[in-house]
Amino acid sequence: MRNHTMKVPARFFATLILGAAVAASAVLVPATSAAAEEKGPKNSPALAKPLKEANDALKAKNYSEAISKVMEAKLDSGLTPQSEQPTLVKQLATINYQLKNYDKAVSFGNRAIQGGYADDQIKTIVGQSYYLKGDWKNTLKFEQDIVNTQIKAGQTPTNESLALIYSACTKLQDEACQTQAVEKMVTYYPKPDTWAQLLYGIRKDTSGNETNLFQTYRLMLDTDVLKEPSDYTEMAELALDQGSPGEAQSVLEKAQAKSVFTDQRSKDRAQRLLESAKKRATADQAGLPKLEKEADAATDGVKNLAVGRAYLGYGQYDKAADQLSKGLSKGGIKNEADARLTLGIAQLKGGHKDDALKTFKGVKGDPALERLANLWGLHAKQAAGPAVSQSEKPKAAKHGRSQKVARAQ
Repeated sequence: MRNHTMKVPARFFATLILGAAVAASAVLVPATSAAAEEKGPKNSPALAKPLKEANDALKAKNYSEAISKVMEAKLDSGLTPQSEQPTLVKQLATINYQLKNYDKAVSFGNRAIQGGYADDQIKTIVGQSYYLKGDWKNTLKFEQDIVNTQIKAGQTPTNESLALIYSACTKLQDEACQTQAVEKMVTYYPKPDTWAQLLYGIRKDTSGNETNLFQTYRLMLDTDVLKEPSDYTEMAELALDQGSPGEAQSVLEKAQAKSVFTDQRSKDRAQRLLESAKKRATADQAGLPKLEKEADAATDGVKNLAVGRAYLGYGQYDKAADQLSKGLSKGGIKNEADARLTLGIAQLKGGHKDDALKTFKGVKGDPALERLANLWGLHAKQAAGPAVSQSEKPKAAKHGRSQKVARAQ
């Protein structure tokens, strides 16, 4: 995450300088007569140090520091009306953030939050101050509380909050936390780079299970995040192992169309693999009608699943969905979660989004496949564009949190 320092406008400082001058005239200038001293309020001895520091800062022309000291002295003097204190506290949080005095920025910001008068700007200051002073745990807790509250209210969390959470997770070297943060980023701010970051992480997690790894590759292919030549060849090999030569052929042809294979060695390897996939696909398609009849006559659903996967690879999505549904209804299959996820993919690609979403929600029993099913559902909604109903979309927050701090009111 980039550490953007928020800028305070010059007019904000001008306003504070004027206020500081007034405050200074009341707090810094000694009484000129015994009578005035007798009648006027007296400065507390506790204010002597901050007032001296303010005077020293003024003499050094460090006006921002001087303003902060004067305002802090004014706030602690006991002379500031209660009605003016919220504005003063927010201004102190802003100035101390600008001065990179992050401890005080956090202190005054949290004071405003606890007082119930903090705006989004102050919350941004607190979250970023925790981060910039290296307090990753409090950064994470503070921003997660804000994001969870917004999600619970049906609002969209800001991209800045989600990015700050991800950065804090990274600093804490918490991979599970990072993945969860990226999933939220994909949910609310879906970008190709974010999908790639998420799915390459999931690929690493599923690398020890060929079935789950192949399903991960399917989503990577559909979100167009596959990058390396080895990604395509590994997916094609897994497709062949899973009994889907048509899918292997499709994957390799797509890679060639995108000119993924650049060096001669990878080109030759891909071509050999493609030729093998084509031969197997030709033989497979010739025997499908017979295999389908045998599958329909079988008492369990194993053969129906095999036929369904084959049809999926050849782009015959309705036939694939029909066979996969038959297989699931008959039972007797080893990996129901994988079969149901494959059914959802077939339904989605066949244009039956609502059915696919219901199927994805029904994927249970394997945490990795459940997670992929949830992401397929998310991808389906995002890819649908205007077709997504308003009930499926999160509400935007009424007031977004900005990285830039304007005048604290």
